[in-house]
Amino acid sequence: MTAHGTFLALQHIACEPPGAYEDEPLARGYALERVEVDEGELLPDWRDFTGLIVMGGPMGAYEEDRLPWIGEEKAFIADAVGAGLPMWGACLGAQLLASSLGAHVAPGPRAEVGVLDVQRTPEGAADPVFAVLPEEFPALQWHTDTWELPDGAVRLARSDAYPQQAFTYKRAYAVQFHLEVSVALATEWGEVPAYAESLEAILGPGALPRLIDEVARREAEMTDHARRLFGAWIDHVVAPATAPTALH
Repeated sequence: MTAHGTFLALQHIACEPPGAYEDEPLARGYALERVEVDEGELLPDWRDFTGLIVMGGPMGAYEEDRLPWIGEEKAFIADAVGAGLPMWGACLGAQLLASSLGAHVAPGPRAEVGVLDVQRTPEGAADPVFAVLPEEFPALQWHTDTWELPDGAVRLARSDAYPQQAFTYKRAYAVQFHLEVSVALATEWGEVPAYAESLEAILGPGALPRLIDEVARREAEMTDHARRLFGAWIDHVVAPATAPTALH
């Protein structure tokens, strides 16, 4: 572990790393340890880490019967978050957090795909982390599942299609949308056959190049928001949680 600490990043497919989110902790001197859970890599002891980052993937948070590791990961998240470990969850990571807190996660009424506007809630505007974002901002959406707000959680953002776009619980933050994705990463997603087929089924022929163009037009804005948001989470949540006075 470095002098600043180490973040544990849980991935569920190789092409969905933390992306622009990881730029901020690395620039501040933190280390990052990756575990690809879908490949059978074992979950380490969360007590050895400064914070937890849980990323996206093509599976559902409710597929324990098909993928037993999902149940194991949700128990891991519940233990870590319940004990106060700072967590950042994105897309599937947000759904896993919601499910681990006892909330219902299931397919929504329709797919939400594309670079689309997200709005902060009034609670998001008052939150020290989400306050760094504008009232409305663009984000890449690529999901069909959604969650019910867990008991004790605060909703931070919404979209026209889905009321649940972000929430916080204790020191955990969860976002449905993607701010961390560059053009290069979005292109890599499109090279996964299942992703490409799903995209065309939802948006029609030629969907991938159109989506890449959308990401390219807003990439700088979105990744800047990703770094500012993640930096605010480090400043307001992670750093206070690991300060000497917090370790007792």
